[in-house]
Amino acid sequence: MIVRMTKYSFVVLSQELDSFLLKLQELGMMDITRSVRPIDQNSKEMVEVSSRYKSAISLLGRLAKECEGITPIATEASDDQLLQTVEKVFAAKDEAVALRAQLLRDIQESEVWGEFSTVDIERLHQLGFQPHFYAVSTKRYQQSWEQEYPLQILNTTSSKVYFTIVAPVSEEFTFPIQESSFPQKPASELRAELKEVEQRLLEIRGRIAGFITQTGRLQQINERLLNKLDLYLASVASVKEGEETISVLEGFAPTSEDAAICEFLDSTSALYITEKATQEDNPPVKLKNNWFARAFEPIGSLYVLPKYDELDLTPFYAPFYMLFFGLCLGDMGYGLLLVIAGLVAMFALPKFRGYGQLVFWLGIGSLVMPLLSGTFFGMKLAEIIPSMPDDIKGLFFSDLKMFWFAIIFGIFQIVFAKVMRGIDCLRRKMWDNALTNFGWALVVTWCAFAYAGMEMGTNLLPPMVSNVIGIVGLVLVLFCSKPTKFFLLRPVMGIISLYDITGFFGDVLSYIRLFGLGTTGGILALVINSISMQLSGIPYIGWGLTVLMLIVGHLAVMGLSILGAFVHPVRLTFVEFYKNAEFEGGGREYKPLKK
Repeated sequence: MIVRMTKYSFVVLSQELDSFLLKLQELGMMDITRSVRPIDQNSKEMVEVSSRYKSAISLLGRLAKECEGITPIATEASDDQLLQTVEKVFAAKDEAVALRAQLLRDIQESEVWGEFSTVDIERLHQLGFQPHFYAVSTKRYQQSWEQEYPLQILNTTSSKVYFTIVAPVSEEFTFPIQESSFPQKPASELRAELKEVEQRLLEIRGRIAGFITQTGRLQQINERLLNKLDLYLASVASVKEGEETISVLEGFAPTSEDAAICEFLDSTSALYITEKATQEDNPPVKLKNNWFARAFEPIGSLYVLPKYDELDLTPFYAPFYMLFFGLCLGDMGYGLLLVIAGLVAMFALPKFRGYGQLVFWLGIGSLVMPLLSGTFFGMKLAEIIPSMPDDIKGLFFSDLKMFWFAIIFGIFQIVFAKVMRGIDCLRRKMWDNALTNFGWALVVTWCAFAYAGMEMGTNLLPPMVSNVIGIVGLVLVLFCSKPTKFFLLRPVMGIISLYDITGFFGDVLSYIRLFGLGTTGGILALVINSISMQLSGIPYIGWGLTVLMLIVGHLAVMGLSILGAFVHPVRLTFVEFYKNAEFEGGGREYKPLKK
């Protein structure tokens, strides 16, 4: 649900504005209306510096593995100088890496010419001679050149001959092939330079390893900068009145905190007015759900927050998402592993407790839904437990039953969304919209039972009940979908809205993906089992390979299945469920000033 907000209007002396905002920041409850983007040069600079901090922290994280086993070198730097020092080390590393790459290329190019001395080449120039260097394939090389020219072979490889011809500078020299570029330095000198660069890189990595230990410090400095930016944006967002001697601000805080906030404000010199926040005020949105739905809030945050006066759908889609995930994963064995992983994260990793709870509940859904087909690590429970009574074996769903179950489950969610929206509209006294949603819920329900009864060759509902559901639903859709001043024109306009039934048909078909993904995962797991058992026949190492294949194979299938089981229920939630619940969204997040 969405926490109710109280709107606060403040009047503060401009000279006391900064100190007043600092006190609000210490209070940590007030969301001051402010810009979410930089609005002047000062705020732009703070945002840019914060981005540099984030980039440095991210890069340090990526370099952590590269610096494993290297002794950290401590670097003394104040908070103001730390970021610049880190960036300078990064720049030095990039320069050294580029230089090393260039030296490696130069060494490769120089080695083929053999060892030479730049001093000797300089002496030739002083004596009036110019060395000309050539590289030619062994097939094109002619022995007669050695008789015609003062030719000296420098090196020979399997494919090329490298040689030089020394000619007087004063005489014009020609040769039948094009002259080659000659390296500036011999390979021995380049290797010595490379060794120095490698030593420099080792030292730089040591300094980076030292900065990795200070990642937490960088994060704290960045958080202080962001708090300062938040405070600054709140300050410049105030309206100056009375020749800029007073400042007028607007803020929002949870209504449940009114007593504490008013007590605090009474202790300051600020004048303030409180009133109940409305959608027109564009108040921030803060969600407050129970222990179960709260675990699924990260799923909803992938889309947008609801508007302030809108219904929070988190508690309503949470159980559906959990069960949809279980249907897509399709294996109780994988669900058991997720439950264990979620419990470990909840108790061993306090920072990830929220995500651990989400994984735990998704694991519960993956234990419950695959139980319908009785799949456990690609095997059927009836095969694992041969002594299982036939009556219990008959309870497990076949693939065809799972197919229809996925469709029925989807129809139920669509009808649930329409009923939920109708109840919400009744609460808001939006009568036509409420009755329209109830009408569509009845129409979809009637169509579902009618089709199922036709396929089964029987009436699933008494004829009288079926007729009442269909007629009442159709009347509500025709008379309430297109409200007009003249009541008798409503059914004529409402006929147009009946075209929406095609959309419901498409929505229902979307739920087939629940069956498809679950079946695919089960087949892949079965293939892993089959391949693993075939490996058991290999002498001596067969069973070891079998166990290894089972572990690696099932982990791979599980990872692939989890990806699909996460993405597709998200789509069903944000497209089918949100659409039928007429979710609009667009709320802004509650971000109080705080340290």
